Amino acid sequence: MRSRDWLCALALGALLFGGAARAEPASPTRAEVQAAVSEAKADPNLAESHKERRLRPKQTDKPAQKTESNAHDFDWITGLVHWFTEAGRWLVWTLGALAVALLLVFLRRWAQWHADDDDARLQALPSHVRDLDIRPDSLPRDIGTAARALWEAGEPRQALSLLYRGALSRLVHRHAVPIRAASTEGECVRLASRVLAGASSAFFARLVQAWQTTVYGARMPDAAQVFALCDEFDARLGAAEPAAAPGGRP
Repeated sequence: MRSRDWLCALALGALLFGGAARAEPASPTRAEVQAAVSEAKADPNLAESHKERRLRPKQTDKPAQKTESNAHDFDWITGLVHWFTEAGRWLVWTLGALAVALLLVFLRRWAQWHADDDDARLQALPSHVRDLDIRPDSLPRDIGTAARALWEAGEPRQALSLLYRGALSRLVHRHAVPIRAASTEGECVRLASRVLAGASSAFFARLVQAWQTTVYGARMPDAAQVFALCDEFDARLGAAEPAAAPGGRP
């Protein structure tokens, strides 16, 4: 039996049962039956179907999209950190290589400047003081011994000339006394006194006096005085440099 027929039979039975309860033997009319059926159909609880509304959580893909978006963001940050790490490593190596190159260039320039300064200083040094050659390679290595030999050989003027030239050469090249080509004997004594110690300065003054007495006074000093100058020469003015080449006679 269909649901609709069942509802109709139920409504009809209710009318019949109600009529029997009132002890009315009369049967319901067709119109009354039709009205009861219509009333039963109108009842929402007795309808064949009905709609119900329930609250359910709305399912959406946004959380997954958000998670995926966050993952992409973290991937970008990770890639950026990796790039900075690699770039920093290359930057350190580049800066290190640049620093080494600059250091090498600086050392080369410094050596060149130092050599140029030495050359300039050597070129600025006088080769002659008046007409006396004071170049180290023009002098014998052992000036005192050579001057003593000249004195003993009867050449006192050459002996004193060698002592004076050798003293000027040692003062200029070893002690950096600012003697110039036009410096006089008195100027040389004053310049040497500013650089040499007391005993060495006094020695040079005695040597210059003996030289002036021979050249300008036409008087020869005592042999003992000259031999003392020869013996003290290296001790007061310093020995010759090892690389100095022996020279000839004055």
